Amino acid sequence: MKLTDFEALSFDCYGTLIDWEAGIAAVLEPWARDGGIDIGVEKLLEQYAKAEAHQEQQTPAALYPDILAAAMRSVGVALGAEVSQADGERLATSVGDWPAFPDSQTALAALATRYRLVILSNVDRRSFAGSNARLGVRFDAIVTAEDVGSYKPSARNFAALQATVRGLGVPDGRLLHVAQSLFHDHVPAKRLGLPTVWIDRRGAEKGWGATPPPSAAVAPDWTFPSMAAFAAAVTTA
Repeated sequence: MKLTDFEALSFDCYGTLIDWEAGIAAVLEPWARDGGIDIGVEKLLEQYAKAEAHQEQQTPAALYPDILAAAMRSVGVALGAEVSQADGERLATSVGDWPAFPDSQTALAALATRYRLVILSNVDRRSFAGSNARLGVRFDAIVTAEDVGSYKPSARNFAALQATVRGLGVPDGRLLHVAQSLFHDHVPAKRLGLPTVWIDRRGAEKGWGATPPPSAAVAPDWTFPSMAAFAAAVTTA
């Protein structure tokens, strides 16, 4: 396979295009500090990763803001600290404030000249609208957890992605999935036979941050440290 063999790219958004760890930490760090919890941002993110994945599995039809608030309450229980209604709402309504990675907008604009661009994200439509404005590109299709009624890594989300891409007129085998999360994206995508690109945003950082570790061994077809590096590889392919 070559990068130029594909007609469409599907993207995870949070962790790949939008810096969700920065966005989540901006809420969790001051909450923890005010509550006298001193475990560091990485431990906070790891606690959050477990809580969010569990909540998405338990309530797959819930909208993402409700997932965020419930996950924060679970973090509070795990750490023995109170999470007020205002605390939960602060995280639930923060998605539109989460920053885009500095290279996302330029890379997407370059890739849009060659491919159809599709979003496959664990988010609701309203929250994603704020993120889309930060990314500055028009996606050819958007598939959210709200649309599907489940959250990645469910195979249902990837089946919905495949059906959506076929609806754009893209033949089977011409879709390449691009994502940071091995847990949410690469493991289920590869199980369905989709080729993948790993945007390894964390690089040499230890641990998994806001993303749970992968549930199985997985080998992405390409790996790049950033969207900029991926887009550069495409333009020189």
